Amino acid sequence: MSQTLTQTHTASALRPDRHRRRAVWEEKPTVAGQTLKGGVLLLVLAAVLVPLYIVVLTSFSTPGAINRAGGLVLWPDGFTLGAYRQMLTDGPVTRAVLVSLCITVIGTVLSMVVSVMCAYGLSRSRSLGHRSILMVLIVTMFVSGGLIPTYLVVTGLGGYGQYWALILPSAVSVFNILVLRSFYSGTAADLIDAARMDGCSEWRILWSVVLPTSRAVTAVVALFYAVGYWNAFFNVMLYMPTDSAKWPLQYVLLQYVNYGLTMPGSVNNGFGGIHAQTAPQSLQMAVVVLTLIPILLVYPFMQKHFKTGVLTGAIKG
Repeated sequence: MSQTLTQTHTASALRPDRHRRRAVWEEKPTVAGQTLKGGVLLLVLAAVLVPLYIVVLTSFSTPGAINRAGGLVLWPDGFTLGAYRQMLTDGPVTRAVLVSLCITVIGTVLSMVVSVMCAYGLSRSRSLGHRSILMVLIVTMFVSGGLIPTYLVVTGLGGYGQYWALILPSAVSVFNILVLRSFYSGTAADLIDAARMDGCSEWRILWSVVLPTSRAVTAVVALFYAVGYWNAFFNVMLYMPTDSAKWPLQYVLLQYVNYGLTMPGSVNNGFGGIHAQTAPQSLQMAVVVLTLIPILLVYPFMQKHFKTGVLTGAIKG
């Protein structure tokens, strides 16, 4: 008898409560409203997935299938790994992947170190000149020197053709510093006071107290920096447009898609390249897929941090 009651209680606990009292601001669901919401979500999902599906399918399509489709392939018609095999065995793309990875890793680490230290210093009310420095940083969000002065400064310092020109000019985002500062300001004062009583320095407080309690916002800001470095190509156009050996992946993609750059083994003769080893459109879409893979792999694991990271950090303070 007791086992039966236990099973009944467990089943009722797992069953959703359809008769719960709604909050004042919650509207009563209607069939039309639920249908409309579902339709909008389906349209948004289709707008995201259909182009991705076309890009992936075209990258795996044969030259004949691309020729019959007149460009981008909508329905499977032949399958080949030739574009990926050629892309990964030829020099430009593989070298560009390594360049992008190095720039992303080094740039993200540098940006996080500077942003975390700056945000922590600005979050301490007794730090020297924190209000003046904060005002100066906020002004730079709305007023900048402009493209030409920035170019003249970087080239005047010898940055033309150097990798550091792709990192340092965009190493710090004031918005990210403000998000971190807002979150650090909300760190429990009792923890910091207890750490000071134990003889901890400011460096030890930052490393052992503040950072462990703000993993979410730190992870989100690091992701913002990493995505920015991975997708950047404009600085390459400014500081190393002719040195193809130093091009990152995004700039190589720009050359393939917009400017029609071809690899050895792909014959760009319009849509009639049936006898080519690999169609130019297939190579272009393969490079697009390669640039998307790191972001698609990282975002699902970082999604849970967005609500607790960015929103909480933006609301506090």
